[in-house]
Amino acid sequence: MPDLIRKITLSRYASQALAARPELAAEVDPARAAFSADEMAQALQGSDSDDEDAFKRRLRRLRQRVLLRTMARDLEGKADLAEVCGAMSGLAEQSIRAALRWLREERLIVVAMGKLGGGELNVSSDIDLVFVHPDAAEPERLERVGRRLIALLNEVTGDGFVFRVDMRLRPYGDSGALVSSFDALEAYFVGQGREWERYAWIKAKPVSGTPLGVAGSRHEELAAIVRPFVFRKYLDYATLAAMRRLHAEVRRDVARRELAEHVKLGPGGIREIEFIAQALQLVRGGRDMELTARPTLHVLDLLARKRHLPEMAAKELADAYVFLRNVEHRLQYLDDAQAHELPANDEDRARLAQMTGSASWEDFYAALDVHRQAVTRHFQAVFAEPGAESEAKPWPEHPRLASLRSSQRYLQLPDDSRRRFDALIPALAGAAAATPDPEATLARGVDLLEAIARRASYLALLAERPEALERVTRMIGASSWAAQFVTQHPLLLDELLDDRVLYSAPDWGEFEHGLRASLAAAGNDVERLMNVVREHHHAQLFRLLAQDLAGLLTVEALADQLSQLADIVLQVSLEACWAQIPSRHREQPRFAVIAYGKLGG
Repeated sequence: MPDLIRKITLSRYASQALAARPELAAEVDPARAAFSADEMAQALQGSDSDDEDAFKRRLRRLRQRVLLRTMARDLEGKADLAEVCGAMSGLAEQSIRAALRWLREERLIVVAMGKLGGGELNVSSDIDLVFVHPDAAEPERLERVGRRLIALLNEVTGDGFVFRVDMRLRPYGDSGALVSSFDALEAYFVGQGREWERYAWIKAKPVSGTPLGVAGSRHEELAAIVRPFVFRKYLDYATLAAMRRLHAEVRRDVARRELAEHVKLGPGGIREIEFIAQALQLVRGGRDMELTARPTLHVLDLLARKRHLPEMAAKELADAYVFLRNVEHRLQYLDDAQAHELPANDEDRARLAQMTGSASWEDFYAALDVHRQAVTRHFQAVFAEPGAESEAKPWPEHPRLASLRSSQRYLQLPDDSRRRFDALIPALAGAAAATPDPEATLARGVDLLEAIARRASYLALLAERPEALERVTRMIGASSWAAQFVTQHPLLLDELLDDRVLYSAPDWGEFEHGLRASLAAAGNDVERLMNVVREHHHAQLFRLLAQDLAGLLTVEALADQLSQLADIVLQVSLEACWAQIPSRHREQPRFAVIAYGKLGG
């Protein structure tokens, strides 16, 4: 116990809290388990009958207990990052719901944003909230409820505060209504929503609503409004350029405010890890529901498993995230302040080094530097300016290109799309020159670019990933059918990003599992179910085409693979169709599909 007391009193906040309320010493007993949701609920039991002062005191004193016990377990090495963040996030959610019960207004939907939405709350963090209601028919009453809720959590009393509340992420920020109706939120997203707001809403999670049994449907209704704004149905590579610009603004602000030693915003800091994870989520989350997950570490793991991020990069980023978040917590343990900057004075440096288990400040700083350099390296790999966008070269002399440049289709392109188109044409011509018939390849490539010109995301994909442009050029140079196929189905361009996937032998078990998982995620939306089957079939067909053109398959082997693909698609589609029949008399159909011709053979 004395060693733990020494560690806990490295925190000036803990020393003051224990001196003011000696009974809190029970919370730093090393035998105490993690603060559970049940314990929090028990501490809040009976609060409905509290007067306002008593209720505020109850909330604040619960926070003191949770923070002290969590801090003690963390510094003793008994709590990992997930436990620390989970305890603080759970406290915030329970406090919000308890406050709404006390206010007799449980129908207001409080949307947790940022780290609270992801269940990753800091030990001394603001909570970013947005208030919404399905109809907001009584806006003045709901606004009063919202303001009282903020005061219950945010106001500093003799017992401190519960959570600082930040409402600036709501539509129109500080100048917007405190509570938005669903219709108003949707109209804002469609007409006013900006790129950085997609990033902000990626972790949005409703933490309150109506009484149990009704809230679920309203939360689903809200998700149906938010999801199309955050996640596009196509591969959204245009978001990388937008995120690159947003990060450049952050970097300029960091330099202006001299925040190089800021573990959150500084170079190689927490924000850059979040940018990597969330940018790749925004690119692909519309097509892969798994990638709409909220917690950063879970997203990094998914990105590695799905081969959207190298495994070593994901591991180094995850290790850096845990290290930096632990440093962030220790900075905040000092004074229960929302601190992110490394201390400049020797005393606090010594306290921080001891709390991190380092022998000295110099040892701590060396370890920190290794992680920050790794983050910077991986950040630059994801957000590096692509070659096709960085060097604008003149278009080659060609009658087809001359007529294209004067066409209305080209002239009416948005500025960003035209800039990418202008950069892609010479890059395409250069790649076509290396094929057996450069003229035919260039013509097929121009057909493809014209077909995708109105879809900024596809132009962005080829501009962001020059290797994809080179691979598609080789394919369309080798086969006019391949050129026609990819022009009709530009979603397949994504298949060109990774040679390991494009040219690896099919894993039919994994293909079937992925198809079934995507169908399950599509629910009962028949059009979406049909699109899922088409997209999975086209993608696998395209991989087989690439392998055939590369000379990796014999005629017999290709026929076997195409037949296996057809068998799986038929089987899974039959089951999906049967599930759509409302009054089916049995769970499994007694129904056969008989293959004739080449599939039968």
